[in-house]
Amino acid sequence: MNQPFKGTINVDIRDSAPDWTPFEPPKAPDGAPSVVYIVLDDVGFSAMSGYGGPIETPNIDRIAADGIRYTQWHTTALCSPTRSCLLTGRNHTRNSMACITEAAVGFPNASGTIPPENGMISEILGERGWNTYMVGKWHLCPTVEMNVASTRRNWPSGRGFERWYGFLGAETNQWYPDLVYDNHPVDQPKSPEEGYHLTSDLTDKALEFIKDAKTVAPDKPFFLYYAPGAAHAPHHAPKEWIAKFAGRFDMGYEAMREQTLARQKQMGIVPADTELPPANPIGTPQTRTGPAGQPFPPLDFTKPWDSLTGDEKRLFARMAEVYAGFLAHADHHIGRLLDYLEESGLRDNTMIILVSDNGASGEGGPNGSVNESLFMNGIPDDMATNLAMLDELGSPKTYNHYPNGWAMAFNTPFKMWKRYEFNGGTADPCIISWPSAKAGTTGKGEIRHQYHHAVDIVPTILDTLGVEPPERIKGHVQSRFDGVSMRYSVGDPSAPSARRTQFYSMLGSRGIWHDGWKAVTTHPTISGWSNFNDDTWELYHTDVDRAEVHDLAAEHPDKLRELVNLWFAEAGDNGAFPLDDRSPLEIFLTPRPQLAPHRDRYVYFPDSAEVPEAQAVNVRNRSYTIGAVVDIPAPGAQGVLFAHGSRFGGHALYVKDNRLHYVNNFVGMMEQKVDGTEDLPVGENLLLAASFDKDGENPPGVSTGILTLYHGDRKVGAARIKTQPGTYSIAGEGLCVGRDSGEAVTSDYAGDHDHRFTGGTIRRVAVDVSGEPYADLEREAQALLVRE
Repeated sequence: MNQPFKGTINVDIRDSAPDWTPFEPPKAPDGAPSVVYIVLDDVGFSAMSGYGGPIETPNIDRIAADGIRYTQWHTTALCSPTRSCLLTGRNHTRNSMACITEAAVGFPNASGTIPPENGMISEILGERGWNTYMVGKWHLCPTVEMNVASTRRNWPSGRGFERWYGFLGAETNQWYPDLVYDNHPVDQPKSPEEGYHLTSDLTDKALEFIKDAKTVAPDKPFFLYYAPGAAHAPHHAPKEWIAKFAGRFDMGYEAMREQTLARQKQMGIVPADTELPPANPIGTPQTRTGPAGQPFPPLDFTKPWDSLTGDEKRLFARMAEVYAGFLAHADHHIGRLLDYLEESGLRDNTMIILVSDNGASGEGGPNGSVNESLFMNGIPDDMATNLAMLDELGSPKTYNHYPNGWAMAFNTPFKMWKRYEFNGGTADPCIISWPSAKAGTTGKGEIRHQYHHAVDIVPTILDTLGVEPPERIKGHVQSRFDGVSMRYSVGDPSAPSARRTQFYSMLGSRGIWHDGWKAVTTHPTISGWSNFNDDTWELYHTDVDRAEVHDLAAEHPDKLRELVNLWFAEAGDNGAFPLDDRSPLEIFLTPRPQLAPHRDRYVYFPDSAEVPEAQAVNVRNRSYTIGAVVDIPAPGAQGVLFAHGSRFGGHALYVKDNRLHYVNNFVGMMEQKVDGTEDLPVGENLLLAASFDKDGENPPGVSTGILTLYHGDRKVGAARIKTQPGTYSIAGEGLCVGRDSGEAVTSDYAGDHDHRFTGGTIRRVAVDVSGEPYADLEREAQALLVRE
């Protein structure tokens, strides 16, 4: 890199001597290992069989049988922050990732933008001669940059990945994903009816990337970052995979915790005297309030299994079966990667790392949901409606999440879940299989109890590959690593932990681990309680009390004081301030940069990329007009003129049976159709329009009014409708012209798989709105919570 030219330059090339050294592409050392880095989502410590869990994951067990499982490996307790650590080797607040990127604030610890001085492993290895590939979930760029008009500086392609295929945000529909290929959005290659599922698609692309390069340069190593959506909500899986777990969770989440803990003790995953904490270890809405009387977060209460009705037990058990099928299905596709490595002779010289990014998710609240769009639109789930969807859970007809009792169970033996700095949020699976020629000893199938963190993976990879971290990347002087290599633990199970201290801070929850002791607050996350100096700190000797059951604060006040002081020192050194425990509504109201200001008219064109909802026209709770200028040379046109959203909420203007139609799908509960009463005219520059005149709100935020269809200025149909107050989707499903990408707003469409407009030409579509754009701020904030 940046080698000086050592040839000879004269006037005549015949008198000159070339030197190719400065111009040659980087080349990895001969025999350098490849790396497959698998990052699962919201899996938790004890969902998988290799950690005592109830979900068989035979292919992940294959990795463990050829490597090492760590029992005290930790994360930040949230997606974006952990992923920043996993790729940079720096603590999350130094990466400006104190929270998810959708909740970024204008401070150095939480801007949602990783500074260039914190280079990624992909940038390092790409400049050392490795091919670098990424498939799956990114979640490391601000919302304002998740569109085609934005800079690509924080996309995978801007951070060292030569090729990538996946989704930019926190989550996506697994049947109809929000896909980006390299630097542009793309549609999925086939429909669910044709066998599509995102995990399968991502695996296909991963294998394609590897094979493409291996065909040209068989000996060139690669770095693959494989980050499927599994098992983040929505929990989507093929029926046959869900069926494998029928009846397996009927005992309930509390009994499952006990069964899992018994297996963990037998396997040596946790100490033999480990106990289970209570189901609601830091309080309930009935028992605890904040220092100024603030309520305890209702979503963080777990219902005792015995308090459920028979119908609730049936529904909750089915939700766990779907989650299990989702994870098992992902394991199957991980097996496809392993099979390729073995069949191609690459396995022995490939380092494989598998982790989860945080504990299992409690965002489903006490009851879970079959359609999370209801929650973000302020509509409660109805038990009778949910039960009617029992057999559809996990299918394209649902956008589902389990109740938080299962999060507690899949984090056995720990307390709490994702977002919290108890071990339920931070303790996660970590399996590493070293290349046989490099490890120096086998360690196959063994367990290690050394304490480590997500920041330790990058130094471990570099140590294993024999790569020195560069002083500069793209001209930026690089900062120090916070991580340490874990390679020492391969040959010596009894070696002391190379890591002595780790600080934690997430959404108001705080913790510090040091030499086997941990201090942690009971402060609820995103509670809005503030008053951090009044926090209760608990003290645990986690070397012997992994589940954090026995609070020793009263017995060892000096040790607690020492650790609290150490937390403040570490937080200061890692730029962790200001602390932010604000409610979802307050976080949502934080001013953030916008790509373009709101306007009264938005113009869209066919054959262009889907427009993300965050950047699209907002028609909620206001009057609007959608007008399409089209050429229709003869009768027979059909298909979508304009569409925004999906079956879980959205609206569309389309042509069918030579008539104009409009549908407004209210949160997936009700398709409100308005049909044209006259055949379409033919000719050029025709105006086909739908105009909504708001005349009230019932309830507040839900606008009511008349939707009228027009051919030019001629009324051809009208009906009363209502529009939903919240966003159309939690992730993906943006605005399209001339087609409806992803999942259709209505089943009434005709045409091909994306319901493309045919039989005419769309010149443009304009959407006119007036007044201030409306947002149901509380519902938007709840959507932010679900995204975590």
